[in-house]
Amino acid sequence: MSENMTYGRYLALDAILGAQHPISDKHDELLFVIIHQTKELWLKQTIAEIGLAKRLIGDDQLVEAYKALSRVSRIQAVMTLSWDVLATMTPSDYTSFRDVLGTSSGFQSDQFRTVEVMLGVRDGPRYGEMTEAAAAQPSLWDDANAALARAGFEVPQSALNRDWQAPYEADPAVTAAWLQVYRDTDRHWSLYQLAEKLMDIDDALATWRHKHVMTVSRIIGGKRGTGGTAGVPYLESTLSKRAFPELWQLRTML
Repeated sequence: MSENMTYGRYLALDAILGAQHPISDKHDELLFVIIHQTKELWLKQTIAEIGLAKRLIGDDQLVEAYKALSRVSRIQAVMTLSWDVLATMTPSDYTSFRDVLGTSSGFQSDQFRTVEVMLGVRDGPRYGEMTEAAAAQPSLWDDANAALARAGFEVPQSALNRDWQAPYEADPAVTAAWLQVYRDTDRHWSLYQLAEKLMDIDDALATWRHKHVMTVSRIIGGKRGTGGTAGVPYLESTLSKRAFPELWQLRTML
């Protein structure tokens, strides 16, 4: 089989390159489709990496989890840069084919919602079976707090045995536990590095959200988004979301 393998067959290029079906005859619609399909592919890889990291952290293999977590933040950087490509589309370009989108919206991305939920952001709408399945399990932040507790730190039971479906609420006791790690990094190096890898991801997610707001604002201004969403106002409301809130809070206390 490997002797007959070709580049195109291995990558299933016929299927991938044949998956773009612009509805209008406008040149920029192809770019719009490719940008969003590419994002979905990167989200698929992100979900796989978070899943691996969760399993490793659950087995207290913190150092082994670093690679997957670092890969997630680098994928996020690539996804953020893709907004610059989309921003080459002017408002006039987008308006020329926007009507063909109907009620579809990136707001409906099951994979993006799954990434949010896997990280720990569980206060948004959920679309699809993948997101619902992820919401029934502990998040990456829940896993990190459980590892912190197994390492001997005082983590409240309310953070360790909670309703996974419910939005996570920052707990001063969790902040205090992680603060101990940051105050003696040499002694708790593996947990400290785990926390910093998580911060890279949360930082990158905030950067992605900000660039999303700027790009959408540049292209559609204050108009409502497709699918009936509020557009820029809704996106702006997400800018303050953090997956690992206590890691941000402890910085003020150091």
